[in-house]
Amino acid sequence: MNEPIEMGRLLRSSTAGCVVGCRVTQLGAPEFGGLLRIPLGGQDDQVYGLIYDIHIDDDGIVRQLVTADTVDAAVILDNRINRNVPVEISVLFVGYRQAGKIFHLLPPRPPLSLDAIFPCSAEDVVQFTGSGRFGYFRHVLRSQEAPVGELLAAHLRQAGQAQSAAGKPQWAKDATQELIVLLRDDYPTLMSVLSALSDAGLGENAPAGGVQ
Repeated sequence: MNEPIEMGRLLRSSTAGCVVGCRVTQLGAPEFGGLLRIPLGGQDDQVYGLIYDIHIDDDGIVRQLVTADTVDAAVILDNRINRNVPVEISVLFVGYRQAGKIFHLLPPRPPLSLDAIFPCSAEDVVQFTGSGRFGYFRHVLRSQEAPVGELLAAHLRQAGQAQSAAGKPQWAKDATQELIVLLRDDYPTLMSVLSALSDAGLGENAPAGGVQ
């Protein structure tokens, strides 16, 4: 069995989320809306989170390079690979696994600085998103920092593909219907979420007849 590929390490965290640091060369694994896992002390204990922002800082050398008339491709490659270009990934916690059981609750304690972070496999995604009744949606919907509509659209697209490949093509439609129920008293947010889902090609999952 292939060993999981470490994506980065934790810079800072709280019970609600964390910020992960990684190099540009490690940036191929995570995507906006992707599900991550952070192993805790126990062998099977994990904290799960969704990527809601990827931030690439500049520095003095980058500032000089962007103002140059021309920049050789080898210089750009050297700057990205041989130097520690700072990359920060913001993660919203949406649940955890403890003693083999998945909970769509905030973790009992935040992970620690320098803990390793791993992207979830398709199997991990199917297990987490298929557990319970979309309870983790409430963590996304109450977020004040994440772009809620776009985050949910990206997550449903990725998780829907994993669930469909696992023989559960109905998952994305069920998830969309659950969001409509949760947001029935918040029409502006509902319209923003449905618009993002439509742009992500998930609009056909909304029930016919619109919102009641």
